[in-house]
Formats: sequence, structure tokens, C-alpha cells
Amino acid sequence: MANQFQAFEDRPLNWDAWDIDVYYDDRMWTAEPAESVRVVEFGRLRATVEIERRILNSRYTQRISLSAGSARLDFDTRIDWRERHTLLKVAFPVEILAPTATYEIQYGAVERPTHRNTSWDWARFETVAQKWADLSEGGYGVSLLNDCKYGHDIRDNVIRLTLLRSPTLPDREADQGEHRFAYSLLPHAGGWQEATQREAYALNDPIIAVSGAGGKARALPPLARCDSLNVIIETVKRAEDGNGLIVRLYEGQRKRGVARLAMGFPVREARLTNLLEEDGEALRVEGNVVELALRPYQIATVRVVAG
Repeated sequence: MANQFQAFEDRPLNWDAWDIDVYYDDRMWTAEPAESVRVVEFGRLRATVEIERRILNSRYTQRISLSAGSARLDFDTRIDWRERHTLLKVAFPVEILAPTATYEIQYGAVERPTHRNTSWDWARFETVAQKWADLSEGGYGVSLLNDCKYGHDIRDNVIRLTLLRSPTLPDREADQGEHRFAYSLLPHAGGWQEATQREAYALNDPIIAVSGAGGKARALPPLARCDSLNVIIETVKRAEDGNGLIVRLYEGQRKRGVARLAMGFPVREARLTNLLEEDGEALRVEGNVVELALRPYQIATVRVVAG
């Protein structure tokens, strides 16, 4: 059953609020049947079903949405959490055969086994990730995206995301009360490199639309863009010394190559800098395009000065 809420007894031997012990899944409870199911949106752009359910002593409401032109299934969740020493996960069994899963980390990704063949594998029963985790076989895969939850476990062909805990030390009221979070299921052709990163950023940083003066819309050129799908622009800011813009980007798919950074204005000069914004190597500039060579998973900080 996909999108199954699973609650587990969570009583670690030490460090109540920090540890999850390997035997936590010895006792499990699942959610009760839905109390209410209704269609709340059915338009040309999006369809949404709202479901109300209970697990143990906690009630939750989910809005499950599918948008036009998107392969992503979104789960917008509100829950009134009233448990003690209970860990909550959501599980998605998928028809994928893969010995390893991929997890996003800051400015990169790592692979972990999906089996427990060794004592080391047993010790890594919970894995940290940021915006997504993925399970893929030769030409197909499934990614689980999230906007604020970082604990995962993927064993065999079941992807699970840790949603809540309820320790009592050092804070007896930890996690009690109302929570809102979102996660998304993304089936995709090929590997995670094709769509997962882009969709994860779209979930975490959705486009914000504002009306122009007089209500008239007009197209604005992008401030910065890159033609390489494996290169992600993470930050654009004004330089600390006021001289130009700072663009921080990274190579996110373990590929080597030349990236072309196109700015929304003519560029006079561009240089690599360090995190202190101290200038280093000059970069090649053609009109509004800056070229730089990137190694796999390399982070680059570029100062761009308008012409």
C-alpha cells in the first residue's frame, strides 16, 4: 500500500531526542481507514483529493494533488501529533530492483545499499538526505521528495520517509501539536539525473507570482541561468564589497565539463572567488555569457561585474 502511515514504538536506550535504535520497528501500527474522502479541486491545472484519517491518537488531513504537465504526486499534510515515544514514517513500496539507493546531500549525492547483508549495512538502517531520495533500475526509477524531512530508509523495494518523533527528554513536549509538511512521489524515466533535482527544487522553492504595475504582465529576462542541466545555481547575491554580483553554483550529477553561465545583462568581467569573496582566476566572457570548467560535484563561486 503506497502512502501508508506507520507508527513505531520509539524508546532508544540513550539520548532520547537524538537516537533511533535498530529495534524500533519491532512494534508497528498503521493508520485507520479514512474518515472522509472528497474532491476539493478539479480544474484544468490541478486535481486534488482531501483525505482525513487517524493514526493512534493523532488526526491528520492530506491533500493529494496532481498538476497538469507534471509527473509529481504531491502530499500536503497537516497533522495534530499527540503521541509519546512514537516514531512516524510514510512508506511507498515500488516495483524497482536496485542494490543501492541514492540520497541527496548538500551539493551532491551519495549511494547506500538497500540490503542488510553485513553488520555495517545493519548499522545504517536510517540515512540522512536533504530534498530527495531515489531508487532506480536500468531505465526507470522513483524519487521521494520532501520539503523539510531528512530521515530515510530504503530496504529492498520500499522507500520510507521519517515524518515525526515524540521524545520526552530533554523536552517533554517535543513535537507535540500541529505540523504541516509536504512530500512528493516522482516516477521518472532514466536515472534521477533526468528530473529529480529540478522537481525537488520546485517543491522546496516554488515560483512566486506577483502582479506588475497596473496589473500588466511583462516578461523579465532571467538574472542568471545555466545551459547545463547538471549545474545548479544555488545563490545569487550582491557582492559584500558592492562590486558586482556573486553567483554560487555547483555540479550536481558527478559530471565533468564546461558550463556556460548566462547573465541577464552585459558582463565586463568575471572571476572565481573563495567564500570570503577574494578574487582568483579570471574567467572567459563573451557578451553576457561566462564560461567555467567544473569537476564532478565541484562548488564554484563567481563574481560577475556588469559591463
